[in-house]
Parts: sequence; C-alpha cells; structure tokens
Amino acid sequence: MPHVDSRWRERTTRRYIRRGSMKHKTEILPTDTPERFEAAVTRAAELLRAGEVVALPTETVYGLAANACDRDAVRRIFEIKGRPAGNPVIVHVASLEMARDCVSAWPAVADRLAAAFWPGPLTLVLPRAAHIPDAVAAGGSTVGVRWPNHPLIQAVIQACGFPLAAPSANLSTGLSPTRAEHVRRSLGNRVPLIIDGGPAQVGIESTVVDLSESSLRVLRPGMIHAESLVAAAGGARLRTHSVTGPRRSPGLLRRHYSPKARLVVLSWTDEADLKSQISNLKSELRRCHVVAHTRIPLGLAAAQVSVMPHDPTAFARALYAELHRCDEGGAEWIVVEAVPDSPAWEGIRDRLQRAAHWCCVRAEVPPRWCE
Repeated sequence: MPHVDSRWRERTTRRYIRRGSMKHKTEILPTDTPERFEAAVTRAAELLRAGEVVALPTETVYGLAANACDRDAVRRIFEIKGRPAGNPVIVHVASLEMARDCVSAWPAVADRLAAAFWPGPLTLVLPRAAHIPDAVAAGGSTVGVRWPNHPLIQAVIQACGFPLAAPSANLSTGLSPTRAEHVRRSLGNRVPLIIDGGPAQVGIESTVVDLSESSLRVLRPGMIHAESLVAAAGGARLRTHSVTGPRRSPGLLRRHYSPKARLVVLSWTDEADLKSQISNLKSELRRCHVVAHTRIPLGLAAAQVSVMPHDPTAFARALYAELHRCDEGGAEWIVVEAVPDSPAWEGIRDRLQRAAHWCCVRAEVPPRWCE
C-alpha cells in the first residue's frame, strides 16, 4: 500500500503546530462582471500551473486549491493550512473523463451517482490512480473526487487542464470559509490569490461516500443524505461498519469546523431554561451569542441572538457565516439550538457536534449538551 514519507509527515506535523509561516502579498480578485471573471480565471490558472496554491470559491465552501498531480504543490496546501499529514484532501474535476482519470476503477454505481448529483456537493471515494500523489490520499489507496457546481472553479480547472486538490481555505480544524473575507481573515498573506466568487450557496462541505468496496458507505454526511444516495444508486446496500487504515475522507477529526468562541449545542423549553443552562457555562450572559431557529429568546439583546431558518438547506447556507459573525463580534460562547434528528439535518448535526466536542471537553460541560 502507498505510504506517506515519514520525514515529510514529521515536518508537516511540526508545521501544524506552528500554524504555517509562509507569507505572500495576497491579491483578492472580484468576479462580478464577465471581464473580471475572465481575468480572475486567467490569473488563477497562471499561478496554479506554476505550482502555487490559490483560494477559490465552490458551492460548498471556499477551497485552497493546487494541482492535484503535483506532489510539491499539494504539500504546500498542508503547510499553509497546518493540516496533519494523515488527513486526505478531495480532488476537484470538471468532467466525468477527468474524474475517471483520477481513479483506477470506476464502477457502474459511480456512473449512477454522478448522473444524479454531479456537478454538486457529493464526493465519491474510489481506488486512486497511480499519478495521484500519496499526500492527497494521506498515504491510503483511495481518493475522493468531486465535480463542483460553481462556474468559477469549473472554469479554472478547464483552463488548467488538470484536477485540483482543494480542502477548505482556512487553518486546520477551524471554521470553514463561505466568503472571500473569511479566507482573508483565516489565512492572511499565506496565499498569493483569493478569488471572490460571492457567498457559498450550499454552506457546508460535501457528502463523502465510499464506493471502493462492493457497497456504499457514507464517510462524511452532508446535504445529500444516505436515503437519496441509496435511491440514486439503484438500491445498493448501505454499509455502516468502519474500516481500519488511513482515513479515506476529510472531516473525520473529532475536533473540526470550530469557531474561535467555544460552541455548545443546547435544547431549551423556554427563555428561563435557556438562561439557567447558560449560567452553567460560567460566562457572563452578554458574552454569549445564541443561534436559534425555533425557540427564539426575546429577552436578550438583539445583537446576541441570530434567528436561523427552520429549513435544513437554508440553515446550512447561513451556518458558517453566522458563526464567523459571532467570532467577529467577540463572543466567548456560541449557544446553538439543537437541530431536528432527521436525515435532512444529518450533515448539519455532524458539523455542530464536531465544532462543539472540544469545548465540551475543555469546559467540562455536561456531555448531554454535545450529543
């Protein structure tokens, strides 16, 4: 089985600790007119062909992109993000032909899922082709491929003529960016170019499904849920048991998608119950920001309360931007109202649980609050 060079793993781990040191004078290019769009595509392709790393919009979140076939360029992604070497990255393509070229096997079920959901927020994990570097796959034998549904990254891939490895454009384990300004705040001058393609329209990362064995297995939930995958795959069996070995998908770290503020997920019956639970956080009420969708607290200052849509698609689209806003407002705690326990909300629940896990451990919050 391919493996990640141990010396590079050690170097990358050290860089993960110190959060990267590379500096650039960053360009931020708009795409709000046809002329600016074309200029941004040309500039991004120029840098990517030269082995650079650039930040590009997708419909899920903004990605930190490099030539997926260039080992050194991919390693720069890990250095800039401070990403552990054992966390794989997804390869983005702009056609079925390019997707097939990234893998060594393309089963019929991959055709069915691609026909149903591509371009879109679905990543297919398959045995990787020999020319995909070890670093992309975290030393594993598989690779995740996705055809994103955003005109900018599609145009850049087509202009380059090669696929792009592109995890989220932020420091490792942090809150994913859904706007160009989020990228700038997270990465500063670590990248030479950020392309502003407007707010991400999906808002959380793609669903990742493993097709490398005889049945389906959802590695990371997203806005395309398991029932839809099984239906589109022609009734294929859904596998639930885990596998050993290198990770096959990003987004599986216990701490991930975390804002700077500590985040906790709560359910409350009324405002008095909410305030009682907040008092257990040992924080001043004014330093808490509440993100609610059903039981809206009216007795808190307006700046402390965000009212989210009670619809999973709209909620996901707004979630990361709202958490960024809480951080920018100086929140010490972000209290998020628990979301429904239904398949349509599974990807959102996953992101909130991973964002909340670390604060629950550090703050000794009762475990039921983070379940």
